[in-house]
Amino acid sequence: MVLKKSVTLPDGTRIPALGQGTWVMGEDSTLQQQEITALKLGIEHGLTLIDTAEMYGNGGAEIVVGKAIKGIRDKVFIVSKVLPINASFQKTILACNHSLKRLQIDCLDMYLLHWRGVVPLTETFDAMQTLVEQGKIKRWGVSNFDIKDLNEVESYVDHHQIMTNQILYNLSRRGIEFDLLPWCRQKGLPCMAYSPIERGSILSHQSLIEIAHKHNATPAQIALAWVLRTDDIIAIPKASSSEHVIDNIKSLDIKLTSEDLALLDKSFPKPKHKIPLEMH
Repeated sequence: MVLKKSVTLPDGTRIPALGQGTWVMGEDSTLQQQEITALKLGIEHGLTLIDTAEMYGNGGAEIVVGKAIKGIRDKVFIVSKVLPINASFQKTILACNHSLKRLQIDCLDMYLLHWRGVVPLTETFDAMQTLVEQGKIKRWGVSNFDIKDLNEVESYVDHHQIMTNQILYNLSRRGIEFDLLPWCRQKGLPCMAYSPIERGSILSHQSLIEIAHKHNATPAQIALAWVLRTDDIIAIPKASSSEHVIDNIKSLDIKLTSEDLALLDKSFPKPKHKIPLEMH
């Protein structure tokens, strides 16, 4: 399937700009089949990037993903994350092996440090490189890193080794636009936006409703189209129902006008000063 919109990673790999998140999946066994069906539907429609983590549902989300991708491993790009408490050299290797087992695959397409903890970054990065050499992961990156952290990362490894920085980004969380996003753009580091519609809490905003009406779309589709408006942002909304998956896919067809963007800037102002990196 030809991707409607893609983002190029520092190693030249093209991945879908719109993927599927799995936060909160795998927590309720009665919903497992619905979650699997939703993920499969997304994959069929080109949402072949799936983001998960050992933290989500205490590994439950990875189990759900494993079942959804069974028999179609070569069609998907799987991202998982290691918790800071497991980020020592030995524990990172162990955590990755556990994730692979739950996902029922031999290799992750990308592995991220979920956020920064007390373990020295050099130790975690050494483990990441070892996992690459072992064929357990193809590439790695970070999550929830601000500029100070990324500058430190650059003192340890070449910035081209880091494939993404996964961060909280949506209309109501625009702090990264002040300095972090420009830094990443200068370095050619794509950002992966989680919670791109702020768990739905922004969707009753009048400007989103107005623009949605104009485009014959939903407020969620407009919010998602806004996050996807540039060519270096990947969005990973969670959709645990087939209806939500189709809703998300339709956002790729929306082209926001300069008037739309101006109204959204007025309703959700750009940051005028440094804002500490926000996290969920």
